[in-house]
Amino acid sequence: MLFFVFTTGKCNLNCKYCGGSFPQHLVPWDIGYNFEHLKEFIAQDAEPIVAFYGGEPLLNTNMIRTVMENIPAKHFVIQTNGLLTKELEPRYWNRMSTVLLSIDGVQEVTDHYRGRGVYERVIDSARHLRRIGFEGDLLARMTVTELSDVYRDVTHLLSLGLFDHVHWQLNVVWSERWKNFDKWVAKSYNPGISRLISLWVSRIGQGEVLGIVPFLGLMKTMLFDEYMAPPCGAGRNAFAIATDGRIIACPIAVDAKELELGHLWTCKPESLRNAIRIEEPCTSCEIFRYCGGRCLYAYKKRYWGDEGFRKICNVTKHLVNSLLEKKNEIERQLERGIVSRKQLYYPPFNNTTEIIP
Repeated sequence: MLFFVFTTGKCNLNCKYCGGSFPQHLVPWDIGYNFEHLKEFIAQDAEPIVAFYGGEPLLNTNMIRTVMENIPAKHFVIQTNGLLTKELEPRYWNRMSTVLLSIDGVQEVTDHYRGRGVYERVIDSARHLRRIGFEGDLLARMTVTELSDVYRDVTHLLSLGLFDHVHWQLNVVWSERWKNFDKWVAKSYNPGISRLISLWVSRIGQGEVLGIVPFLGLMKTMLFDEYMAPPCGAGRNAFAIATDGRIIACPIAVDAKELELGHLWTCKPESLRNAIRIEEPCTSCEIFRYCGGRCLYAYKKRYWGDEGFRKICNVTKHLVNSLLEKKNEIERQLERGIVSRKQLYYPPFNNTTEIIP
């Protein structure tokens, strides 16, 4: 199982699309439970994956050290804004399987939403991690907004030679309705996705697999018949542990009472498995086996209403159907040995990348 461990609800940034720190009544900024409860809870799982989450998890490095020294997880993962990487010693970084650094593409977009100078500081953090010997999966995690050009921003991050993979999420969960979402999708996003897919498939024909997470995760499902609904595993085999000990089906669902499943001291991991499922209208959709309902939290809350929910589904359908058109070509490259199963089998474990933007 994947366990998101909140180290704090506090953040040292105030990004325009998320508003910074969680309110303390939703996610307290300090740990409010006995650590032994966490240790005993996670120890019940045979092969736990622990992902450090926040707020900004590096604001509580003591919690990270304590967990890594006392809980024998199969994998450690962290999602961080990348400003405080030097606060944690190299020996801990080098035990991480995956590090996700938040960066939104080119400098002007990143700094517009995340703050002046943030782009350079994140790039410096990526270089720092490489200098200290981090050999795991270094992943750029983007938020895609109205100012984003998905083709430009993804290819820019890949061109830096620092990141193994790039993933993105559309800013359509917490945000207000965009001024002209339909126009942006038609003129920018969908054409950008199509261009990216063409580039990705072309490089595969040359034996190179670019680390574009949504393409890899979906193609893994298409080629190897492995799928999860939702694809992140929320409510199925992935759960968040808030700083007050609450267990939540999804780490962003701190305000959703219907996704609270209990507390560390009242639940067992196996009792949580498959606790919450995606249902209609998703399960009858022709692409459900690939997209898995996209996002449990968005499915439950639907801040843009049913019409907005369908608009985002249509974006997902373009992505899925465009990749399906290339499936046979990629299968041929596999059969010819141009690329290997290992290159296309990503993620190799649930490393917190949600797959569907």
